[in-house]
Amino acid sequence: MKKQDWILILCVVVVLTPFFIPATGFFNWFNTATATHPYIMAFFKFAILATLGECLALRIREGVYNKPGFGIVPRMMVWGFLGMCIAMAMVIFKTGVPAFLATLGWKEAATVFAATAPLTWGKVGVAFAVSVLMNSIFAPVMMTFHKCTDIHILDNGGTVRGLLRPMKMREIFATKVNWDVQWNFVIKKTIPLFWFPAHTITFILPPTFQVLFAALLGVALGLILALAGGKKK
Repeated sequence: MKKQDWILILCVVVVLTPFFIPATGFFNWFNTATATHPYIMAFFKFAILATLGECLALRIREGVYNKPGFGIVPRMMVWGFLGMCIAMAMVIFKTGVPAFLATLGWKEAATVFAATAPLTWGKVGVAFAVSVLMNSIFAPVMMTFHKCTDIHILDNGGTVRGLLRPMKMREIFATKVNWDVQWNFVIKKTIPLFWFPAHTITFILPPTFQVLFAALLGVALGLILALAGGKKK
């Protein structure tokens, strides 16, 4: 490993250490802040963790964590926005899917899926249904939007000012998105093989840990999408 790798590991250790020292009260503050300001916290969690995933992907592909035009700050801004959207989608689907299952005859779906309910196969079943529907309906749109913003950032030199310029969506969709990779890998493979089971686990965790686990999955999401972006046409 290079010096930059050891610096990253040290930074991660410094950031995570307060979570495991009860005397600091940091974990309690983190939980309270997440409950009180869920979308603000989601912004920062995904801005940091998902962007870290993209930096790790760049390190794997090119041997560096950053380079001119990569645009770490614009990427953090985009991921922060997407993090708030993901937090919103989790609320919508966690509430809506049990209600939908009730219309299909599973009247106890909301009860067995409640945060205070014990872990049963019924709870796992509802969590799986929530994961499948959220990742089938919301995830493809979110992932494609992220791909477009990724291209937009690179096309504009990785600057914040460039990010704020109007996106040339028609040009990006028609000529710059590698749809073979986006459809055949990102959507057709990662969603059913990784995100269905990953978010099933997310939704059976206690609410506080759901947000934290989803944020940690943001590292994997950033890695997957960034590595997919590096695949050759």
